[in-house]
Amino acid sequence: MTRDRPTLYSGPLSMFGAKAEIAAHEKGIAFDLVMVPFDFHALYVPKHPEVLRINPKAQVPVLVHGDLELFDSTQIFEYFEDLQPTPALWPRDLRARARARLLELQSDEVYFPHVVRLMGLQDRLQEPPAQAAIAAARAFYAALEARLADGRPWLLEEFTYADIAFYMAALFGERQGATLTQDTPLLLAWRDRMSGRAPVRKVAQAMATWLLGAGRPLPPFMRALLD
Repeated sequence: MTRDRPTLYSGPLSMFGAKAEIAAHEKGIAFDLVMVPFDFHALYVPKHPEVLRINPKAQVPVLVHGDLELFDSTQIFEYFEDLQPTPALWPRDLRARARARLLELQSDEVYFPHVVRLMGLQDRLQEPPAQAAIAAARAFYAALEARLADGRPWLLEEFTYADIAFYMAALFGERQGATLTQDTPLLLAWRDRMSGRAPVRKVAQAMATWLLGAGRPLPPFMRALLD
């Protein structure tokens, strides 16, 4: 590893780690990637010792840069923005930046909990609890569709960390049954634009390859990343 550049600890199926990876690539930040072992039976056990030492929650992502140690994808976003100010991934305008930060938070803490709920209901997707989670996720999609109705290419006036956050969260939603449909065509087109960005494609493609190797099904849009 190179001592003068960050080391990012992530996992092959870590949504939050993938967010940080994409952000680093978008910023042009050279970093060393440590992919913490994971499988669907043992999960992350045994935990990586550096992840255990740095993060009280014992979760990836963890970033180490010299004597700085960080955890949480949003905190890593903030550090990257200061480390490499251009290209800016938070808007410069005060209000626009606040809106972007709020949407990034909503992707993680309002939308994604519905997806987490679906993870434990995969054999009961037609039952009321799963259908309620899917309906809540699709209500979130509808709100984002309304944002795109003015012709903007990204979720806010410019490409931001919020786009990265929701793309990865929605990727997991797609895998768990909260699929995007033709009810939100603008959001589908946004997802295609996101998949076309080289940093996004690099990380999402690696995740798709790992899932395929693990014998897990891929939703069509993820399979298309491998073409």
